[in-house]
Amino acid sequence: MADVDQLLGLQVASMLEELGIETPVIKKNLSEKTETKTHMIKDNMHDLLDVLGMDVEDDSIKDTPKRLAKMYVGELFWGLDYQYFPKCTVVDNKMQAKEMVVRQNVPVKSMCEHHFMPIAGNATVAYLPDKKLIGLSKMDRIVDFFSRRPQVQERLTEQIAAALKFILGTEDVAVVIKAQHFCVSHRGVGSPDSTTVTSRLHGKFFTVSELRAEFLNLSK
Repeated sequence: MADVDQLLGLQVASMLEELGIETPVIKKNLSEKTETKTHMIKDNMHDLLDVLGMDVEDDSIKDTPKRLAKMYVGELFWGLDYQYFPKCTVVDNKMQAKEMVVRQNVPVKSMCEHHFMPIAGNATVAYLPDKKLIGLSKMDRIVDFFSRRPQVQERLTEQIAAALKFILGTEDVAVVIKAQHFCVSHRGVGSPDSTTVTSRLHGKFFTVSELRAEFLNLSK
């Protein structure tokens, strides 16, 4: 786990709640210890497999409930816990940078909150420097943090953009996400080649047509 900043995370969480774009959660359940969550999920997964008719005593399956529990708590959904919010180093813009800073092809690895199936794709994230500059890897870590929870892509896009605005102290932020949803490709309509594109453009990225066009071209 990279360096974290729980205080910043709690400030971001409060801001998202005020904006109405925080992930729906039950806070008292979030505060449960990791071991308790893992144990409870393991028991429930054992029951699920049993109901499906799987032989949970088979040597290939008997540890599956534990594997799933550890994966959900420690790998896929750790972004629900703001104690793991990434430390976001910012520095004064002493070089007076003015042109947009863009991160392309940032991995998005999330899970659909409707069917608990993967969302896989990439994000393009940009900002116009004002008084602060942020470490490039921190932009990726913000994307990863909000991806590591049950999500809908529209909210994920909003959360990333809002967090960057808050941390950088600027309105001039833009986010585009292009992703495949396995709940669409592997079930339901069964559309394996379709992708979903969402965007959130703030400040000059929204109001200045030339800048908007340049960013959207870079995000293709």
